[in-house]
Amino acid sequence: QVQLVESGGGLVQAGGSLRVSCAGSKRTVSDLHFGWFRQAPGKEREFVAAITASGGGTYYADFVKGRFTISRDGAKDTVYLQMNSLKPEDTAVYYCAAVPFWYGSPPTNVASYPYWGQGTQVTVSS
Repeated sequence: QVQLVESGGGLVQAGGSLRVSCAGSKRTVSDLHFGWFRQAPGKEREFVAAITASGGGTYYADFVKGRFTISRDGAKDTVYLQMNSLKPEDTAVYYCAAVPFWYGSPPTNVASYPYWGQGTQVTVSS
């Protein structure tokens, strides 16, 4: 059973930084690929970034390239999303998601990820 727990959301001013984390609570998650998604009020959940189980491959949505960095720490069994130069339009609930495998590029659709965290709110004020 895979359970994911996010932490680290909060309120920040535009231009600021936040780091959100995702850890497994029931078993190791070191063998899983991870994605970060976000959902703003009234909008669909959208793909933000992904990282392979090894950490050797990272992928980003165009709207966060150069601002966000996804990483993972094997010793802490935790996946991170470092968010810099935040904009008000980045305001959303951020979710981590995990999947045992993918072929080629990471899936960007919600249905492809069987394991999800509960989400953490990120609010960027202008």
